[in-house]
Amino acid sequence: MGVSPTPPALGRWFCHVIPLAVFTLLLLYTSVRLFHDRPLVLPAPETQQASLWELKAPSPSPVLTALLRFTSGVLTGCRPGMQSCNPEGPLPSQIGPELRPLVVPEKEEPPCLGPQGMLGRMMSPFLACMSPEGDVELSQYLAGWRELLRFLTPLGSVFAFATSEAVSKVTALEARVHGPDASHYTSLATMATWERQAGLLERPGTQPGSRTLLLLHRALRWSQLCLHRVATGTLGGPDAGVQCGDAYSTALAPHHPWLIRQAARLALLALPSRGRLLQLACPGAREADARVALARAARVLEDVYNRTQGLLAGHGLLQLA
Repeated sequence: MGVSPTPPALGRWFCHVIPLAVFTLLLLYTSVRLFHDRPLVLPAPETQQASLWELKAPSPSPVLTALLRFTSGVLTGCRPGMQSCNPEGPLPSQIGPELRPLVVPEKEEPPCLGPQGMLGRMMSPFLACMSPEGDVELSQYLAGWRELLRFLTPLGSVFAFATSEAVSKVTALEARVHGPDASHYTSLATMATWERQAGLLERPGTQPGSRTLLLLHRALRWSQLCLHRVATGTLGGPDAGVQCGDAYSTALAPHHPWLIRQAARLALLALPSRGRLLQLACPGAREADARVALARAARVLEDVYNRTQGLLAGHGLLQLA
């Protein structure tokens, strides 16, 4: 008799049982290894009142340890054999360069704004003349005017009409600041108060310091407007002569007779170009940087003018000249 063939159903059953048996054996083997590697954890003594948080965690199996190392290497960017790998260090930034905040280095100011620069020397005393109490210190104010005249002088005699002999007026006021009555000429407020009490404002034939300061004050307004418009004028727009002419019409023309106004408008035609003025104000700087520097200087002059205007108005001195 021959051997009967295995039924088809029984063959299919063996095909499923064999892989299941292999998997079960592997699972048992792994469990035994884990149990063998697990240290025995004894209950804590009753005197220590041990809790679940005080039990020592079991050491992972070698397979689990290898898996953890591999996972840590993936997360930190480390690879076996790489000397730069440092899993214990900080994680590298996960933010792309385009999302990181930009660190913009501080831009260096043009030399003209420094202590030795033309504009810097002018701005420093004008800033110092504005006292925290709201007054204007005359010695610093006049020092600022000296530097402003030093800046305007290279531009030629075209500015003589605007300053209205500012050099002589600065000298006359300095004589009062350093003269026998110097204690009354420390600031605009002390000067105005003392000259009014002494009757100098109404005395005929006198030139009180308050009137001299008022004339300088008006010329300062013209200088401020002219420099500001040169600094902020649009490319291709009116040149410096036109803009400073408009500034003259606003600040000084209402106080000048007709003949002086006509002479001033003619003189403004000879004013250097915007580029030349910017180079004189900030030598060696790019035009954009020179514009910014000149605008900052003009802003300082504006602050001084506004402070002085308020004090002159408060003391009733705007109609002296």
